[in-house]
Amino acid sequence: MLRPIAADGVGVVHSSPPAAESGPTRTAADDRLSVELTSVVAGARRRALRDGDRHIDTAHLLHSLLETDPAVSALFDGGQVARLLGYLVQRSIGYGLQWQGAVEDSGAMPVVREAAGWSPAAAGAMEAALVRAGARGARQVGGVDLLVTLAQDPECRAVEVLGRAGVDPAALVAAVTAAAD
Repeated sequence: MLRPIAADGVGVVHSSPPAAESGPTRTAADDRLSVELTSVVAGARRRALRDGDRHIDTAHLLHSLLETDPAVSALFDGGQVARLLGYLVQRSIGYGLQWQGAVEDSGAMPVVREAAGWSPAAAGAMEAALVRAGARGARQVGGVDLLVTLAQDPECRAVEVLGRAGVDPAALVAAVTAAAD
């Protein structure tokens, strides 16, 4: 079971423990995240805290993926990236207000317990990204793995943002899958 990131007693999510730290807060999943994806998670955590959200959700992950991982942003044309980032930046003042105080749980991904600080949909997407990376024989999970799993959940906030920006999530998944084959 994925415990993507350890949480402290007040629910703050840490992207990685200090190098000297070992033990129960360091998981096998931590070692499976690429450097880019570790940065994405840290950025999503900061964004959730800044937005006053209790959980990292799929929109936080999408925002951080677009800003942090060049392999992900390369999948979109410049206009799409600008529209996506525009919607994501407006999150706390615009349509995203409906999300504040509500835990994201689309029901499309299996519920992952022991993922404190993560919405069920975001934790499920991370779990699915681990599975996807393993299925393609990769040692580490990358941002594209996470993007694909986000796009496969039709009820998550990230897919809502993709749709508002004119990106067809199914076509995105098909293009990534075709490129990988």
